[in-house]
Amino acid sequence: MPPRARVVISLDWTLGHHERSKQIFGVKRQYDYVDNCMSCYQTILTAVAANRVRQDGIGVAVQAAQWEAAELEYLKMTRQGEYETIAAAMERLSELVAYQHNRDAYQTRTELLSAMIEQIEGEGQFPTADYAFDAGVCAADLTTVIEGFGKHWVSELACNRSVLWFNQWTRIDAVAQQLRSTSGQSFRHYRIHQRNGEVKEIWAFSKVVRLKKIGRKRIVIVHETEDLNDTPRFLVTDALHWDVSRIAITWSYRWPCEVFHEFTKGICGLESAQLRNEDAVKRHIALSCLAQSLLQDAPVAGGNI
Repeated sequence: MPPRARVVISLDWTLGHHERSKQIFGVKRQYDYVDNCMSCYQTILTAVAANRVRQDGIGVAVQAAQWEAAELEYLKMTRQGEYETIAAAMERLSELVAYQHNRDAYQTRTELLSAMIEQIEGEGQFPTADYAFDAGVCAADLTTVIEGFGKHWVSELACNRSVLWFNQWTRIDAVAQQLRSTSGQSFRHYRIHQRNGEVKEIWAFSKVVRLKKIGRKRIVIVHETEDLNDTPRFLVTDALHWDVSRIAITWSYRWPCEVFHEFTKGICGLESAQLRNEDAVKRHIALSCLAQSLLQDAPVAGGNI
């Protein structure tokens, strides 16, 4: 990436489907909220660095499958009042130790992404890059890690999140409805030059408020129609001094991770691994990310070779 180009790191997670094998590391059979059916998939967490012309995967992790409920059920079903031999007692003890080890080793998506951020910031390759992510990623523990490195972040905010509005905890969608009804003039008109170069018109209201768990933050209520009749988008950032334009532009860098997921799945074989153990799966996914970066520099059809 050009050294002076603005870079934003987007954080997200996607599902890597493996219908042919449940023996691959991280694969579990659960409900797929995207396809609205039961399926076998991995949860793959990604960090994508993007400027105005390209996006590159700079961090990837696979969440281990969580078998705690099944293991606990097995322990309950095989429980005995007493064990007649030392060998039987030791075997039972080894099962209990394995259960506790697996339980302690399991990491949530937030923990995996936090570790990814610590690695990225520790390497120091993107000293001025801020972060963008959606409401499914936004968590107090994650934002604390980012702020600890002196970086700023922008996230989408779920409509049911509460803010302290005139000394009362109120859902942010209710705040937006109140503003539209009584103070429509509070929404100012902005022309936003997005990451892809397009100019987008929005009408937005911004204010510093207190949110549960994450404290004082700047919120932005965004409409895309002048009459304010469309469904608003809610953004939040720790950068209290940023204006609406900078927040909206930073948020537009959230979308390259979606392009990255689609490209690595369809072209680079992100979902094609038939390797089973953890290290092999991680190597395959890392190489898929590398292939995506290399293909961006490849000559297109009709270009010079």
